[in-house]
Amino acid sequence: MIFIDACFGKPTPYTPVWMMRQAGRYLPEYMKVRSETGDFLSLCKDYKKASEVTLQPVDILGVDAAILFSDILVVPMEMGMELKFVKGEGPLFPKPIATMEDLDRLSSDKAIKNLSYVYDTIKLTREKLPQDKALIGFCGAPWTIATYMIEGGSTKTYNICKKMVYDNPQFLHAILRKVTNALKLYLSEQIKAGVNAVQIFDSWAGALEKSAYMEFGFSYINEIVDYLKSNFPDIAVIVFPKGIGGFLEDISGNFDVLGVDWSTPLKSVKNSLGKKYVLQGNMEPARLYSKDAIDDGVDEILSIMGGKRHIFNLGHGILPDIPVENAKYFIKSVQEKSAKYAK
Repeated sequence: MIFIDACFGKPTPYTPVWMMRQAGRYLPEYMKVRSETGDFLSLCKDYKKASEVTLQPVDILGVDAAILFSDILVVPMEMGMELKFVKGEGPLFPKPIATMEDLDRLSSDKAIKNLSYVYDTIKLTREKLPQDKALIGFCGAPWTIATYMIEGGSTKTYNICKKMVYDNPQFLHAILRKVTNALKLYLSEQIKAGVNAVQIFDSWAGALEKSAYMEFGFSYINEIVDYLKSNFPDIAVIVFPKGIGGFLEDISGNFDVLGVDWSTPLKSVKNSLGKKYVLQGNMEPARLYSKDAIDDGVDEILSIMGGKRHIFNLGHGILPDIPVENAKYFIKSVQEKSAKYAK
């Protein structure tokens, strides 16, 4: 698989490309399936429908890898937390974690068992996916998941979580420990079900100062990575800590690929970490509104990376109102233009 070869830094005939949130609202085909299932969580739990939308971007856009259709918050939900998706507000935990008693009511073992619909989605998708296309599994990083569990939903200030960082760090570590233990098992089950790579999303990494992030964020990511590499040494592991461009010198671990968000200069990351890790990213998602902007963005990133030790992606998820024609144009542009660098 060209994608897996690229994850391990092997030469490839062109730079493989996929997009975060590539199975989503910008595709009419996705919206049709979504309307048939009712709500978002029902779609996640219907393994046949979830597999169908996982495969759509491969068939429609020609991306080099499919990423499992699910959500990072199914883990705390299946641990025992009530989860709702409220239109206009996003995910909501009506009863956030506030005490040790709240935490003690959650079960990692229960979650791993209850998440069988995710593993069924993977098995069915891997059966239907062309053998030369990779299937990526994923989870949220412990810090990002914990912010939702503690705040009760999305937040711009993280004030409850941040207060805990400095006022009650022991409790925060207890939450992160429980989530981390669940995620180790969750990703292991995904790998056993048939994914070829896994990505750990730390969407809110940039919410913390460096010392706090290293303690409460990245250390737990590395624990998961080490666990996976000791048990599944051949699996490709991608880490995507969004918003940490200011402390790249502290990034280190046994993962294979480092995802770079669009606000972090790719050249700086290449200079500091490009020899140690394959880099993934990092085109500004809004460039997909314009084909001229796509061309300029693709050319710039290819000139920086030279078609080597790189997986092309957006620097965050594709926006819901991007024209499908432009998404197709982006994928084809990367594959055709990058092939010239491989010669």
